[in-house]
Amino acid sequence: MSLIVLEGLDGSGKGTQAQLLYEALSARYGRVRKITFPDYGSPSSALVKMYLNGDFGKNPEEVNAYAASAFYAVDRYASFQIDWKADYEGGVPILADRYTTSNMIYQLGKLPRTEWENYLSWAQDFEYDKLGLPRPDLVLFLDMPVEVSQALLLGRYHGDEEKKDIHESDLAFLRDCAQTARFAAQRLHWHVIPCSENGVPLEREKIHQSVLSELEELL
Repeated sequence: MSLIVLEGLDGSGKGTQAQLLYEALSARYGRVRKITFPDYGSPSSALVKMYLNGDFGKNPEEVNAYAASAFYAVDRYASFQIDWKADYEGGVPILADRYTTSNMIYQLGKLPRTEWENYLSWAQDFEYDKLGLPRPDLVLFLDMPVEVSQALLLGRYHGDEEKKDIHESDLAFLRDCAQTARFAAQRLHWHVIPCSENGVPLEREKIHQSVLSELEELL
C-alpha cells in the first residue's frame, strides 16, 4: 500500500484524522511520509491561494472547473517532483491529506450533471497520465454532513466568518460538493467513513477506529 489518501469536505476533521492515521502507520511501518495539499508553504500554490482568496472572483463558479483543476494539479506536480517522488519510488508509504481526488469533489459540481463522467475521465488522464502523478492505492472519504462541518469550521475560526475562503463560505457550493463526493466515491470505489450520527459529529477516536478497520481489510 504505497499511497493512501484521506479526503473530505472542509471541516470534516481531515487534519486530525490524517495525524492519527500517520501515527498508526508509523508505528506499523516505521517510516511514513505525510503530505498535505494544497502545499501552502510552496510557491507552487500561488494560483490556488489567489483562487481561494477570491482574486479571480468571489464565487467559486467564476473560475471554471478545468482552470481551477489546473491550479491545484500544478501544485501537486511540483510537490511530487521536488519533495516526495524519491520516497514514493523507494517504497516509503505515503499518506496524503487531500490529493487529486479533491478536484473531483470541488470542481465537478461546476459542470452540468451530463458532463460529470467525462470530467472524471479527464481529471484522471490529466494528473495521472499526462502529469505523471501516482494513482492512489486507497482513498478514504470522511463523510461529514455540510451543516455539521460548518459548525466545526466556525469553531476552528472562533466564530470569525471572514477567515473562511470562497469554498468554505459558500454553503450552496459545499452542498453541491457533498453530492459530487458521493458520485465520485461510487464511481471510483472510494471507501466512505461515516463521521456523524443524528447530526452530531462522532468522537475522533471512533472515526479513527473506523478508518483503521477499513484499512486493515485492504492490508
